[in-house]
Parts: sequence; C-alpha cells; structure tokens
Amino acid sequence: MARNTHSHFAPSWFSVFETGSSHGREQQLRAFVRLWSAFMRARVFIAGVLLALQAFVLLTKAGGPDWLVALCAAYLCATLAVLLWSRPIDHGQVFRLQWVLTIGVDMVVFALLQYFQQASLNYTPLFALPVLLASILGPLTLGLATAASVALYLLGEAWLSAPLLSEVSTARFLQAGLTGTGFFLVAVLANQLAIRLAKEEALAQSSQVAARNQAEVNELIIESLTEGVLVADPHGVVRSANPAALAMLLGEGHSSATRLLLSVKESWAGLSHLVNETFVLGQPLQSEITLDIDELTTHRLYARTRLTVQGGRGRGLCVVFLEDLREVEARVRTEKLASMGRMSAAVAHEIRNPLSAITQANALLDEEVQGPSQKKLTQMIEHNAQRLSRIVDDILNVARAQPSQIEGLIPSLPLDASIRYITQEWSRQNPSRGVLGVHTHAPAAHVGFDPEHLRRLLVNLLDNAMRHASGQPSSIRVISQPSGNDRVRLSVWSDGAPLEAGVLKHLFEPFFSSESRSSGLGLYICRELCERYGAHIAYQRTRLDQRDGNEFYVIIAASNGQTRQPVQQNLAYAPGDSIPSMTRPGPLRGAT
Repeated sequence: MARNTHSHFAPSWFSVFETGSSHGREQQLRAFVRLWSAFMRARVFIAGVLLALQAFVLLTKAGGPDWLVALCAAYLCATLAVLLWSRPIDHGQVFRLQWVLTIGVDMVVFALLQYFQQASLNYTPLFALPVLLASILGPLTLGLATAASVALYLLGEAWLSAPLLSEVSTARFLQAGLTGTGFFLVAVLANQLAIRLAKEEALAQSSQVAARNQAEVNELIIESLTEGVLVADPHGVVRSANPAALAMLLGEGHSSATRLLLSVKESWAGLSHLVNETFVLGQPLQSEITLDIDELTTHRLYARTRLTVQGGRGRGLCVVFLEDLREVEARVRTEKLASMGRMSAAVAHEIRNPLSAITQANALLDEEVQGPSQKKLTQMIEHNAQRLSRIVDDILNVARAQPSQIEGLIPSLPLDASIRYITQEWSRQNPSRGVLGVHTHAPAAHVGFDPEHLRRLLVNLLDNAMRHASGQPSSIRVISQPSGNDRVRLSVWSDGAPLEAGVLKHLFEPFFSSESRSSGLGLYICRELCERYGAHIAYQRTRLDQRDGNEFYVIIAASNGQTRQPVQQNLAYAPGDSIPSMTRPGPLRGAT
C-alpha cells in the first residue's frame, strides 16, 4: 500500500480508521472524501471572492496590474475543475501531481497577489488554506513542508521589499518570521487536532455499530421468545409487541404492522385495567387474565408488568410480559414427570415385589384347586398379574433415559381382525348404542405391533374420542385403509368441536389435558408406542359424511405377514418433541 511505501512519513489522522477491515477502509474513504470536498468548495469560494475583489480594484483604479484579474479568473477555473473532475488522492502519498495542482497552485496565486498588490491589502492570511489542507488531509510532513514554503516566501518578500539592515527591513523580517512560526504552529496543531477528532469519530462510529448490532440481537431474541412482550404508554397505546404477544392478543394470521389500542376490544379490558393500575400505583403488578380471541378460542394468560424510567426519573412506559397459563401448567407437569422418572426405580421395586408374591401364590393355589370355577379364578389372577407387569414395564420404558429395546421379534398381526376384536371388547366395556362405527378396508394388511400395545393404542384413542364426541349414531368411527404400497392407515374420528390453538401445540405432551379430570397421559403414551414400532401419529381436522370432526390417524408400515426386528430407539422424549413430517393422507373412506 502507499502508506507502507512511505512509512518514514508521519501518519495522517486517517490512520485511526485503518483497521485492516473493509468496514474501516470504507469509513476512511468516506471521511477523506467528505473533508476533501469541503476544502475544494472553500477554494472555489475564496477564488470567487478574490476575483470579485480584483475586479473592484480594477474598476476603482486603486492600483495593481490588470493581469491580476485574469490570474484570479484562471484560479477560479482551476478550483472548479479540481472540484468537479478530480478525485481525492491517497492521503498517505506526499509527492503526487494532485497535491501540486491544489497546494502548489494556491501557493503561487497567493504569492503573486501578495507581491504585486499595491493597495492596502494583505493576502498573507490566505496562506492558512494550503497549510490547513496539507496538515489535515495529508501527513504532518506535508503540512510542515507547506508551512516552511510559506515562511521562506515571506522572508524572501521581506528581503526584496526593503533595503537590507534598514529599520523597515528589520520590521518586515520580524513580521515574516513570526508569521512563518505561526504557520508552523497552525500545521502542528491542526494535524494533532484532526487526529484527536478522528479518534473520537472512529470511537463513536464503532460504538454506534456495536449498539446497532446489540439492538438487532435484542430484537431477534425478543421476536423468538415464546413469552409475549408488549410495551404500552399511559394512554393504552401499544408501542411495540413481539410476535408471541400479537398471537396471544389477535390469534394466528395477524399482521405484524398492526397498531393496537388496549381499550378498543372488550376482551382486552382486563389487560388494559392492569396497565392502568400499574401507571397509577407506580409499581409492578401481576395477574391472571382471560382473552377471548374468537368464539372458539380463549387464551388464559399470566401477565406481569414493569415500568421503565424516563430521563432518570418519572414513569415512562409499561412493559407487559404475557405467558400462556397452559404452558406454565405444562412445565409444572413436565417437572412432575421428571420427578416420576427419578422415582420409577423405587416404585418398580415396590410394585414388583408384591406382584411376584401374588404370582407365586397364585401358581401354588392353582396346583391345589381342582374345580373348573376355581381354575377360572386362578387363570384370571394370572392373566391380570401378567397384564399389570407389562404395564409397569411400559411405564418404566417411558421414564428411562437409556434406549430401550423390545426383546425378540415383533409379531405380525392382521390389522382388520385385530381392530374388530379390540373395538368389540371396548364396546362391551363402554355400552353406547349406535355411537361406534367400524369400517375396515385393509383385509390383507398385516402390521408389526405387539397385540397388547395395539390394544392400548386403540383404546386410548377411543377413550379420548368418547370424551369429545356428541353421542349420536356413528359419532365415533374407526377406519383402516391402505396408504400407499407399503403402509396402512388407522384412524379414529369423532364429531367433536375443533381443538383450541393452545391445545394443539401441546397435544402429545405428558400431563397436558384440556379437562381437569384427565391425567393427560393417553395421547403421550400413544405417541410413545407408535415411535417404538416406527409408526407415526398425528392429528387433523377432517370432514366425513357432511360432518366436521377431529381425526387422530396412525401411519403403520405393512409387514406382509412376516415378523421383523424391533425398532431400536430412545423411548424417553422431552415434552414438546415434534412428530416427524409425513405426507398428508387422502380423504377418509366412509362406511361400506
């Protein structure tokens, strides 16, 4: 670079911008061009004033040669040419033609005006322009060289203008020396002041960049928060709100440019009252509020307010933090699940010991009894003990953090026959005439599923559908049908009302339920069982026989009547895990 080539020159004030980065070079270029343009405009202005002054002297016959007017006119044209057609040169290079066309031209023009003037005019102060131009836009060496040239010219003029060793020459030499010394001081002070100001400007620009970057980071963090954040003034006008807060207040599909006034909607009355109370009392408040988004959606929120301080004193704005109570309750339930996981080993030990004792006692009792009715009772005890043991194993598999594996091969079950058997058993236990409709359309399909786990999956989905169904004929339907060449689709449909948006986000999380009497484990266990066998479970709102309803469908790989190895994977999932993406299935088939 040019600055390295002339490293023996003192650095200019632009060196504070030379950080080696492209941003620093851009700052350097902008600052240099800005000052260069200012100096070139000043030269044009001074040239115009000098031309007008010489024209006035010529018209008033005040003295001086006539060609000085032509000199000023040429100087004006030169300054305009440099301003319009010349580009700023590298400040680190001293000996360049452009410096001669600017500083050199100024020196020659001002020297001729000073030497040939005959009126009571003194052009010496004009030499400050080239000195400042060299000191600020160039290195200190160039500024000192320009000041030295001015001092030599003033001394030479004093030597030529009066006899040597006369009183007049002594005074002229003293004045020239003091003026030259002043120009040296101006060059040094201007260069040092420019360096100091440039450092401050560079520091301000870096601080501005850091503040802008920090603001962008803060904005990104606030926008990605699941907790709603909105800022309101004392009049209830929402100055700012993140997407989560807008979704809580307006629901999905809102515009990000929406301007809100808390007093507009009646459903926001609780939030508006909380903000007003915060400003009146001047202290943070918290409360539970309910927002009715539409006829089907209601948000229960936990709101916390904080006041900002304006100008070091007084009340500024109210910052409101909104949190969905369902998510708060879901976190509490998740903590309970974690506690259950830590207690699972002890619980399993406490359950399995008496269960083993019951199983052994029943086996001894079975050897003693002879009657058919008594044998039937011992078989019932054995069957339910085994079933209880399997339930304990399943719960432990969910609670374990280590990967779990199903022992042996997975049996291949005929799907339609299994569905008919499970639904008949469920109907006997839940007698509701005309409620359940079973439609099987995959007679040749076999799936790799444990019989007990398939029963639990289907029973949980049926129990969930029964809680929300209307109870009318065929208000619950179980449908099986092929889904592509190698998959089978099992769906449980009910004519219940649409699920709220807050429920959909946590549908398959443990301990999350829209009903207070439900444990919230049914759909969670369904998802765990599906993941165990490589199946996918999902929810959608569908229309069947001119009726809208809720459908939970499971996509299961067909096994073609052959047993297969189990899927090895981690059965312990963190709450909120997403279901793998899948192709949206086709429309449901109706009853045949």
